Order: sequence, then structure tokens, then C-alpha cells
Amino acid sequence: MMQRELVVLGTASQVPTRHRNHNGYLLLWDGEGLLFDPGEGTQRQLLHAGVSAHAITRICVTHFHGDHCLGLPGVIQRINLDRPPHPVTAYYPASGQHWFERLRHASAFHETVELRQEPISGTSELKAPGAPFALEAVALSHPVESFGYRVTEPDGRRMLPERLAALGVTGPAVGQLQRVGAVALGEGRTVTLDQVSELRRGQSAAFVMDTRLCEGVARLADGVDLLVIEATFLEAERTLAEDHGHLTAGQAAQVAAEAGVRTLVLTHFSQRYPDLSGHLDEARRYFDGEIVLAEDLMRVAVPARRQIEPSREQGGE
Repeated sequence: MMQRELVVLGTASQVPTRHRNHNGYLLLWDGEGLLFDPGEGTQRQLLHAGVSAHAITRICVTHFHGDHCLGLPGVIQRINLDRPPHPVTAYYPASGQHWFERLRHASAFHETVELRQEPISGTSELKAPGAPFALEAVALSHPVESFGYRVTEPDGRRMLPERLAALGVTGPAVGQLQRVGAVALGEGRTVTLDQVSELRRGQSAAFVMDTRLCEGVARLADGVDLLVIEATFLEAERTLAEDHGHLTAGQAAQVAAEAGVRTLVLTHFSQRYPDLSGHLDEARRYFDGEIVLAEDLMRVAVPARRQIEPSREQGGE
């Protein structure tokens, strides 16, 4: 069965706590597994979450601060130990190539799996051949070069059996409709794809880690179904957040509200907040959608596809 869900592996910021591991987020998406920012302990967190290294098909590093990348050696070596039957692609800022090489070869191990390196030099759509989604990297604002990532499923069409039957479209003609958008029937009739199908909105997810407010944050969040975003500080420490290149819970929630986000996942919490009730209260002032305070080993489903309003499908827009 295909699944689309977020597996939270760690939710701490620079300093882990007794209850929060360093960063780590695995997005499972129809047989793909995108591992974002594996901090220390990610390999063990995968074990606790019941997820095999075989599930990882792509590794996405936002930047090279330790809490976002020091788990790379263990994860890469575990992948090679388990020998999944597919290559793994790693995306990361090109300016940190030397850090990636050091982490990849941090100790001796036997390489058995192809690790494809895709360094990022600027905001762009990334190479993701064979994936059921487009993968985009967007530049953010942090003391070191940092990128956010967005996963977007293309829009599609859903065939409507009752309309097909009513217009007499059956057998191979259905396949032709899907391929070319129209089919000629008897008596000079032509049936178009719009007459027998409806738009199926693609699902999307975005990951916004260490950053100040900037244009890239808004671009990543725009209309996204699932937004995983840092909320390192509260508004009372807004100046501190700005100085260190971070967001507050209030800023993250405002971004979500303005962007039309459906599910907001707050994470990357400073160790100064053992109680996160303040983060929830602050976020609720600005965002009235679903808010999730991320916890280690939590699973969060990607929201179901948006319903299409009939008036729009019939040309009412």
C-alpha cells in the first residue's frame, strides 16, 4: 500500500534534550523515502521508529550546522551495510562540498550502494528521475548557506466512470482519452478528457529549517499541504531569533496563514523550552488550521488531496 506520511526522528535544535533527539525527518511518499537533515542519533531513531534504511532513497541536507548533518556518517554507512537494491541521491549546498566529503568518509567502511551527489548552487528544481514528484530547493537566510526543500506532486485527472458510461466511452477508447485528450466515436461525435474527468490536485510538502523570514520561506510555503518548519524561539526572543537566523513560533504560524498551508508542523525547538505550550498558544494567534507540535517518533499524514469545487471544474473560475 502506498503511503504519504512524515516520520519525525528528532526535534531539538542545537542542543538535544532527554526527550528530543537532534533533527531528522523522513518523508515517505509512494515508495520514496526522503531523509531531511539527519542529526546525531538518526540511525538509532530510525530503529525506534521501525523504519529500515532500505526506505531511504534521497537525503536532503539544508545546511552544514552540526545538528542538521552529523548523523550523515552513520546513516550512509548503515545504508551500505543493509545494501538496498537502489541508489541513494544526496542533495546539499554546494558551498559545503568539503563538509559533505568529510562526513561521507568519516571512517572506514565498504561501499556497496551508489551514492549520487547533487550539490545545490542556487534556487532550482532538482534532478529526481523516476520520482512521483518534483523536488525544488529554495535559498533561505541563515549565517551559513541554507536551503529549504519542497516536494510537489503534479496535478492529474481522475476519470469519472458514470460520465464515461453516459457518453459511451469504453475499452481502448478510455486509454486513448487519457493519452491524447480526446477520442472520436461513431456518428461524428468527439469526447474530450474534460467531459469525463475532473482535476486531481497534487499533494505537496515543504521543509523550512534554519532561516530568518525571507522570500524563500514564503515561496516554499505557498499553498503547501504539509509545512514542516522551524520554531526555535518564541516572540519574546524575536531579536535573538533574528540575530541567529531563526524563526519564532509566531512567525512560522503567520507564514502558514498567509500561504494557505493546511497542516503546520512546528519543530527544531530550543532546549530553553521544556514546555511547548507557549509555542502552541503563539501559533494559534495567527493560524487556525491544524497545528502539530512535533515530537520524536511521531508520524504525521500528508493531508488528503484538496476537494475540487464543481464550479471551477465547469469553468466557473
